[in-house]
Amino acid sequence: MAGKLWVRNMYTGPGGGAYTGLGGGMYTGPGGGAYTGPGGGMYSGPGGGAYTGPGGGLYTGPGGGAYTGPGGGLYAGPGGGLYSGPGGGLYAGPGGGMYTGPDSRPYMGVLPPWPQLVGILRQMGLPEQAAMIAQALKSIGWRG
Repeated sequence: MAGKLWVRNMYTGPGGGAYTGLGGGMYTGPGGGAYTGPGGGMYSGPGGGAYTGPGGGLYTGPGGGAYTGPGGGLYAGPGGGLYSGPGGGLYAGPGGGMYTGPDSRPYMGVLPPWPQLVGILRQMGLPEQAAMIAQALKSIGWRG
């Protein structure tokens, strides 16, 4: 099962990655980006954002959300989730993961925005994964 993609920007308005209402990346109800049940962004089963196996958001292998190599969620180079250039997960302009305005082409991922993800993982009882992501953010100078 492939993971569903969620808006990963910091926009708090309807449809934004940091929006807590229906359809938002931080919505905790069924199907929401921060929902821990099947179909949710924080689901720990196969294909879920909190799944540590192949295809999961916390998978550390190639293509995984926690992969540190090219294309991975914790990769700091172009195309990576920790890239601060255009289109990257930490880019603050349109299309970037840290953009705070409405966006017709937002940054997408299988997990909620990085700043909220660390806390959610701790609440879910996944301190090792939370620490791994917090360390990756710290290693690139993130102080959010």
